[in-house]
Amino acid sequence: MARTEGIRTEQVWDPLVRIIHWSLVVLFTFAYLTGDELEEPHEIAGYIIAALVVFRIVWRLIGSRHARFSDFIYSPSKVFAFLRDSLKFRAPRYLGHNPAGGAMVIALLVAISLICATGIMMEFDTWARSEWVEEVHEVAANATLFLIALHIAGVILASMEHRENLARSMVTGRKRAE
Repeated sequence: MARTEGIRTEQVWDPLVRIIHWSLVVLFTFAYLTGDELEEPHEIAGYIIAALVVFRIVWRLIGSRHARFSDFIYSPSKVFAFLRDSLKFRAPRYLGHNPAGGAMVIALLVAISLICATGIMMEFDTWARSEWVEEVHEVAANATLFLIALHIAGVILASMEHRENLARSMVTGRKRAE
């Protein structure tokens, strides 16, 4: 534990978690904005995103405590109870991901994986001209954008509720210890 301006902090997000998180932010934004205009850079970004997702899944199995699936996967009833309590500003504070945040991590990994899978499928002759594959790719990308908006709203809500800057903690890796 360290002290920042008299407040004890604890390392929560390891450097790999933070690098992957912000790399996905930048690369998804780039890929989303270039999808129709810059085919080759869009595809390169997609392949890097796919590699980051695979590495993130591996890291969630073997990485630091708060990076592991076992630290933030909760039952649906616990997620919904947490969301209900959050809307009333009575949700408990978690040092790592809260139940809603953990569910969002899984939802985003699934959605981004679907985007990557369909993007890769379009590289093969079998599906290169398949309208359904392209449609699933686009719907998944737009659904991911919606999930990102929900994620940002959740970060803002939890930051206000618990009086801490969660976005900053994803930069520094540190959160208030108590």
